[in-house]
Amino acid sequence: MKTYIVGNWKLNFTVGEASIYLHKLLKAMPNYRDVGVVVAPSTLAIQPLSLQTDRHKIKLAAQNAFYRDYGAYTGEISFSQLRGVVDYCIVGHSERRYVLGEDDKMIAKKVEAAIRNKITPILCIGETESERAFGETADVIRDQLLGGLSEVGDDDLSKVIVAYEPVWAISSTKSSRIASPDEISEVVKLIRRILADTYGIESAEEVPVLFGGSVKPSNAGAYLTVPGVNGLLVGGASLILSEFIDIIEVAKRVRS
Repeated sequence: MKTYIVGNWKLNFTVGEASIYLHKLLKAMPNYRDVGVVVAPSTLAIQPLSLQTDRHKIKLAAQNAFYRDYGAYTGEISFSQLRGVVDYCIVGHSERRYVLGEDDKMIAKKVEAAIRNKITPILCIGETESERAFGETADVIRDQLLGGLSEVGDDDLSKVIVAYEPVWAISSTKSSRIASPDEISEVVKLIRRILADTYGIESAEEVPVLFGGSVKPSNAGAYLTVPGVNGLLVGGASLILSEFIDIIEVAKRVRS
């Protein structure tokens, strides 16, 4: 299975800055067959970057999209409008859940809309610090995973990527702390078990599972060697060219 390194730029970079960054990134890295590099710029930058990028090296992801293909939804951008422009879309990120109030029902509709429009959804799930402290991690992961996949049938499960991103490990949160490989392994095993119980063992094994949460060059290798982890969702470090390239290089070495 391919290893994925996904850089989520969030609300950073102007269109010009994003273009310069992508140019430098494309120039700095070769085409890695076993490592899929993806960047998720702001919506405004997606179209011009889609004309600039070399999709053999780097693919684009949207950070969000709306589940309706068209209609009276002022300010929204649909998956159908993104079709052919991006290959991936981040869905259910904790900032969409906890800051902007998206629930599992809406997230499930977005996952289904992404697949319908031939865009791979990267379904983010993860518990808060208080939920972990009260022993609710397993329940939260199960609810978010099965809730987000509720519109996905057996034949489409292989078209989904799951990203475990515990809210307490995201560097932008006040309570941020570094997740240990053991903590990650425990939840990744749970994710695989839930998928196997719901869709079957073979189908569960086809789903890439990523980890996200304060990923840096210094810990990327440890995270990528956790059994069942197929890549990383990178936040702050993806904004620093040298650090993002280092993480990609780590992924390549691990794959070798």
